[in-house]
Amino acid sequence: MGGQNETMTVGIRHDDLRRRNRAMAIGAVRRAGQPSRTEIAAITGLSHSTISAISADLIQEGVLAESRTEPASLKRGRPQIGLALNPDAAAVMTVVLSLNFLTAAVVDYTGQTASQEQKKLDTLRASRADLIGECIAIVRRQLERRSANAPGVRRIALAIQGVTDSHARAMLWSPITPHTDIAFADLLEREFSIPATIENDCNMMAEALRWRDPLRYRDDFIAVLLSHGIGMGIVLKGELFTGTHSSGGEFGHMIHQPGGALCRCGRHGCIEAYAGNYAIWRNARGISENEVPDDISDDEIRALAEVARAQDGPEREAFRKAGEALGYGLGSLFALIDPAPVAMIGVGASAFDLIEPALREAISLTAGGQYSRYSRSISFDTVANELPLILEGCAMRALTFVDQEIFASGDAARAGGA
Repeated sequence: MGGQNETMTVGIRHDDLRRRNRAMAIGAVRRAGQPSRTEIAAITGLSHSTISAISADLIQEGVLAESRTEPASLKRGRPQIGLALNPDAAAVMTVVLSLNFLTAAVVDYTGQTASQEQKKLDTLRASRADLIGECIAIVRRQLERRSANAPGVRRIALAIQGVTDSHARAMLWSPITPHTDIAFADLLEREFSIPATIENDCNMMAEALRWRDPLRYRDDFIAVLLSHGIGMGIVLKGELFTGTHSSGGEFGHMIHQPGGALCRCGRHGCIEAYAGNYAIWRNARGISENEVPDDISDDEIRALAEVARAQDGPEREAFRKAGEALGYGLGSLFALIDPAPVAMIGVGASAFDLIEPALREAISLTAGGQYSRYSRSISFDTVANELPLILEGCAMRALTFVDQEIFASGDAARAGGA
């Protein structure tokens, strides 16, 4: 009896080890592009013989493919044989539900977009049934447009502005719709029999940054959305921050001024109520702080910024107030976690030159001596369009699931998909 249990334990450990090693090899290829077997062994710490055996299996299964590359120098020598992801191994779908827009894209196994669609949608006024129906319809259209021999879609990742649950199953609350507690992941899985998750859009921006620039965005960094809403994705010690119950921090709804300007969330004094597009617009136009204008276009914000650069006046003051609110919030955060690189993302980032002076001053007043010591390490990058980052983050999250939960196990029958 004891011998049987020992054999079972060894068998389980062997399967776990095999799965882990396969996941490490696939992950190395995904990050490095077209590494040789020797390079994969160096990256993973596995022996060359182990990598040779794993790569042979993955090539036979259609997950990887060999790729011959020319020698780096002009010296004589044989071309290097690298390993690359097979674009036809699988596909994933990304969906982004944002204010008044719904976007869906199919992405192949290498991360390249195969097809994409965007639809205008009045999210603030759509009924609950219509909101769910439109999300299901755009996924169905993308699936129906795929040819019969196209690789199966193995995962759907939907991102939304607002609060999602920590289990990546439901939208709990969002400022873009009056409806709450919509279990999008369960709804999509029932409709299409494809594993699905729902993610916070700012978390997906942070996920994309890690893949785009792993040297800068690695251990600790912050992604801040400067759009109609204000959001944040936080990575600490190399891990995406999520709460116990929700998807993570709601930076835009930290209180900047108690009892202050009205925010879209219904409270008063939030950072977003001073730094969101609608807040900058109403301050520049002298609109009451108790009114929340509808969707302000990116072009309108860019036009305000041009006026603010040309002359002193209410437009410039509106951007100063935005910088002050953002700076006090970031300063308080840095006092807790230490300064970290920051990516400012969205149309507000195109006006960062108007926001930055007040932002830095507010950080210095809030973080105090800590800011003085580390001010040079607080650097800001700007990205003017958030949608490509959100789509990319969703795609990489979904592809990593395929890598680790499907192909690493070697169980092709689990791949399923549509």
